[in-house]
Amino acid sequence: MVATDKFVEGENDVVTRAGVQLKVRPAYPADETALGDFFDRVSDEDRRFRFLSAHRHLTHEQLVPLTHADHDQTESLVAVDAESHEIVASAMLACDKDMTGGEIAVSVRGDYRGKGVGWAMLDVLAREAQKRGLKRVVSIEDRENHAAIELEREKGFVPHGVDGDPHLVMLEKRFD
Repeated sequence: MVATDKFVEGENDVVTRAGVQLKVRPAYPADETALGDFFDRVSDEDRRFRFLSAHRHLTHEQLVPLTHADHDQTESLVAVDAESHEIVASAMLACDKDMTGGEIAVSVRGDYRGKGVGWAMLDVLAREAQKRGLKRVVSIEDRENHAAIELEREKGFVPHGVDGDPHLVMLEKRFD
């Protein structure tokens, strides 16, 4: 396949270390209900970590940015279990205006944690960032999110403090 700046379905399908086959594709407006159900099955703590505030259930307004990405500067992805056909992860890449940097976020359904899904989605986001020519990506994490911080460090992200907020840490990965 020829690399472009847009996500190509099928190009990022993966099998995790636990053998879970994932179909990774952009999220679409028709996915709103399924994404809402997905986030209902993400732990309260993980939902708080993803959105940096507590939400029992995501509203339509909160789901719209995930289902209406422009697919240029912002890409919202879902990972669908090839066997169950259910969304088991959500990931986002939001690029800066100048397309040199971006921010990423990943959520994994509670019953799929520890199966390599988060690891695989970080790889997909890194490939997408590089394909778009980004020089770096960052992830903003609550300092209490030890699992995500450790995973990102294993994937080559370097932690930095966030000025003015001792509860957050920024993890940065550079592509040289």
